[in-house]
Amino acid sequence: MPFSVRINGHETVQPPAPGQCLRTYLREHGWREVKKGCDTGDCGACTVHVDDLAVHSCLYPAHRADGRAVTTVQGLGAGDRLHPVQEAFIRARAFQCGYCTPGLVMTTAALAPEQYADLPQALKGNVCRCTGYRPIGEAVRASHAHPGPSSAWDAADPASLGVVTGTARFTLDDPEPAGLLHLALLRSPHRHARIRHFDTTAARAVPGVHAVLTHQHAPPGRFSTALHERTDDDPADTRVLDDVVRHVGQRVAAVVADSAATAERACALIRVTYEVLPAVTDAEQALDPGAPRVHPDGNLVEEVHLATGDVERGLAQADARYAATFRTQRVQHTALECHATRAWRAADGRLHVHTTTQAPHLARRRLCAIFGLPPERVRVTAARLGGAFGGKQDLLTEDITALAALHTGRPVQLEYTRAEELTATTTRHPFMVRVTLGARRDGALTGLKLRVVADTGAYGNHGPAVLRRGCTEALALYRCADIAVDGYSVRTNNVPAGAFRGYGVGQVTFAVESALDELAGVLGLDPLAMRRTAYLQAGDKSPFAGAGGHHPIMDTGLSKCLDALASARVQRRAARPVPAARPHVLVGEGLAVAAGHTEPADDHIATASVALRADGHYDLAVGAPEFGSGTTHVLHRLAADALHTRPDRIRLHQADTDLLAHDSGGFASTGILLAGTAVTRACQSLCRQMTELTAAHCGSRPAHCRLDTDQVRCAETALPLTALHAYAQAAGQRLTASGRATTAERPPTLALSAQWFRVSVDTTTGIVTVLDSVHAADAGRVLDETQCRGQIEGAVAQGIGTTLFESLPTDDQGHIITSGLRTYAVPHYGDLPPTEVHFARPDAPARHQMPKPMSELPFNPVAPALANALRDATGRRFSTLPLRPDAVWSQLITPSTDRT
Repeated sequence: MPFSVRINGHETVQPPAPGQCLRTYLREHGWREVKKGCDTGDCGACTVHVDDLAVHSCLYPAHRADGRAVTTVQGLGAGDRLHPVQEAFIRARAFQCGYCTPGLVMTTAALAPEQYADLPQALKGNVCRCTGYRPIGEAVRASHAHPGPSSAWDAADPASLGVVTGTARFTLDDPEPAGLLHLALLRSPHRHARIRHFDTTAARAVPGVHAVLTHQHAPPGRFSTALHERTDDDPADTRVLDDVVRHVGQRVAAVVADSAATAERACALIRVTYEVLPAVTDAEQALDPGAPRVHPDGNLVEEVHLATGDVERGLAQADARYAATFRTQRVQHTALECHATRAWRAADGRLHVHTTTQAPHLARRRLCAIFGLPPERVRVTAARLGGAFGGKQDLLTEDITALAALHTGRPVQLEYTRAEELTATTTRHPFMVRVTLGARRDGALTGLKLRVVADTGAYGNHGPAVLRRGCTEALALYRCADIAVDGYSVRTNNVPAGAFRGYGVGQVTFAVESALDELAGVLGLDPLAMRRTAYLQAGDKSPFAGAGGHHPIMDTGLSKCLDALASARVQRRAARPVPAARPHVLVGEGLAVAAGHTEPADDHIATASVALRADGHYDLAVGAPEFGSGTTHVLHRLAADALHTRPDRIRLHQADTDLLAHDSGGFASTGILLAGTAVTRACQSLCRQMTELTAAHCGSRPAHCRLDTDQVRCAETALPLTALHAYAQAAGQRLTASGRATTAERPPTLALSAQWFRVSVDTTTGIVTVLDSVHAADAGRVLDETQCRGQIEGAVAQGIGTTLFESLPTDDQGHIITSGLRTYAVPHYGDLPPTEVHFARPDAPARHQMPKPMSELPFNPVAPALANALRDATGRRFSTLPLRPDAVWSQLITPSTDRT
């Protein structure tokens, strides 16, 4: 019998390749909404229905679909009507990046009625890294409660429609260029070695192999993979391919072949002769003068020495002192979309690089520097990204893919596996923080002393800025005249660290906020009450300046956040009293607060352009892609408000270097703060042009003209926008405008995030369970409360994961041993309670308020708040992350030396 499968009602008779999974078969036939997140059945992004049964298509053999009906998320609705589950996900805003959404929608649509009673079990096969799961639960329950006929598609929110129907395009969802080749990388098995010889004969002889690239084919220049507006912020210590490898997993050679499988087979045939060199893997040891040198210029990337007052005098005046060392671990971003790049020569001869980057213009600038190309000969684009969290602010796949495309003259694609994501991309910086803290009996701080050592790994990308930001912003809260900080960012022969949500602030906050709780206990003060004394008061300046040289000033937001936590914990205690005493289960609560400068650490530039179209709609261009920050929705709203129209009349174009002269991209929580300002300015400028031109055409004054949804009204005359566009063309005038915003324009203030947890601890297993979660945020003027709440909930969820169980340990040879989502456990639906979010409402009128960044900051107080709750429950101070059950249990059975 010939092979036949019906996919969304369309019959397909082409048989799958031997051993092919259903996911790749579907994508080969154009159903690109079926996503790749793990290829091991652990994330659920590839979920489809086979005869109404939800399956993970990455594990389902394609040949088993013979004679069956396969439904993807695109086939779920009927005509122009949404399925009730799709509609429920839109109404609940149950997604941010949206990469996991097709799989979650398909899982939900296949649930039996009895499964809704146990959603943690029903949704255990799906992972979302962005949302915190609360809106997903709401959407699932709503689809069950209201399963009736769905409404027609709401064109006012095209981005949401694209996500829930699977038509939103991510990096590799566009049709493949003709003649596409695939790239695979050979990686180093050694921590530190010099390459003496390659034998690529066998690899080049494999049918379908087009090239084998080594350091001999790579440009000799060194660069930083970090993408910053300031190009001198990071050490230039990286080559596309190098003859010295400095960490296990560093790329050694690249094979270009007809398929990824062929390229991988050929990689295994390359023989490399290494001269193994001495390695150093401990950041503190790497500071020793006799330590092995990771790079010829030494191991120290950056050092920071900050002081105000006399810290030894301040500590001597304390009524109580506390000193301890805190350590944070290496963790991975675990965005569900893996890094991927396509590069090819376009018809005009330019190099086109389509990639998973948060900063297309900065990526283009770096590629031009590496390959000696002028900017006009390179175009970089990005689609919607399936999460980022800072992990896509580095040049990780673009340079090697561009080299392969330039070398072969053919289009080339590189897509990382989940194992490569976990073992060979950038991570969060591990920190060692030695804190000494002193206070008077009333809780006022007298002295604060820190020694900070950050492990930036084998390369210095982001190392200087992460250290500086951690040593300044993490201390922005504290009212203390005598502070001293000595910080060091150090290279080791470990996998490189990079940009990660919080950017160094969370690691230092974990140490200082934990120490503050210890002092409160010694002094017999309520931890929240002590913070009211230890923190800045309204009008106080932060002890150290930010990147722009300004000392941020505290406003009234902090006291409102503390008030919100105080009220919420009282209500939670009353609503959920401590469970009945069980000898082996302990319950405790804890809180922590983190501050963030509202000016980014980089000299960020945001630009936007807007133009009136012939059909009376608008084209709006911005520089950054959407990667789950929710900026697309907000920018649509801001533009619509400024142009007095509806969001569906604005076509948003993003992340394309051909659209704008320059833009720094989307990172450092600038998507709304700066891009929003640039969009508003561009639209206001176009609005003025349109009213002025209409006034001239109608013989009226601009002050008497008003822009409306699809027309301009001047006195009693209404000129349709289509007619206005035609009139402008006839007059030789193009109705377009641009806007620009920079960090230098923003007044230096502080954004605040305060977190409270109640946890239980099973002393027989060491398992920590989060019972209650409350977050209070000073986000300034909140432009979209649903979007901002989602950012906070997602940050708290990620923070819980990185605090309780996420880690990237290595074996004795330096290999990271967690190479999949089965061993690198991220939070699932059943792991988290909903986070109750409170916003501190500013005192100033809305028109004078400024938004404050919330993409990163809410992540930072999570670890110390959890550690403080665990301290309250057990009487033990846990100073090393993660707080995994084995670590908690082993410390609980060890005699305590903590305060009582």
